[in-house]
Amino acid sequence: MKIAISSTGKDLDSEIDIRFGRCNYFIFVDVEDKEIKNVEAVENQSQKQMGGAGVTSSEFVANKEVKAIITGNVGPRAFSVFNQFEISVYQATGKIKDALEKFNNGELKKIESATGPMLHK
Repeated sequence: MKIAISSTGKDLDSEIDIRFGRCNYFIFVDVEDKEIKNVEAVENQSQKQMGGAGVTSSEFVANKEVKAIITGNVGPRAFSVFNQFEISVYQATGKIKDALEKFNNGELKKIESATGPMLHK
C-alpha cells in the first residue's frame, strides 16, 4: 500500500506537517505486511500558490496512486478530491516514523470530513 504523509522535512524522522496543501514536503511510503519497503520525499510545489493549494496538492498526491494520507489537517476541497479517488485520510501529529507505526497497528484516527479551514477561495 502506498501512503502519503504531509511533512516538514525530507525523511521519516521529520515531523508531520499539520497543513496538507501547504506542507513543505510529501513523504511517499510503500508498506507491505507492515514493513516499509520504499520512501520518497517530494517537495510540495503547491505550497506557495496564492489559492487552490489544497486541490493542486491533493491531485498531485492522488496521481501517485496512494491509498491513504496521513496529515494533521485537510481542507474541504482536498478532502473532496480524496473522496473522489477513494483515498482514506488519517489524522496524526509528531514524527512520521511513529505515525507509520500507529497506522500499521490500526491506531490512527480516520478522518471522515474536512478538519481544516479553506483559507483561500
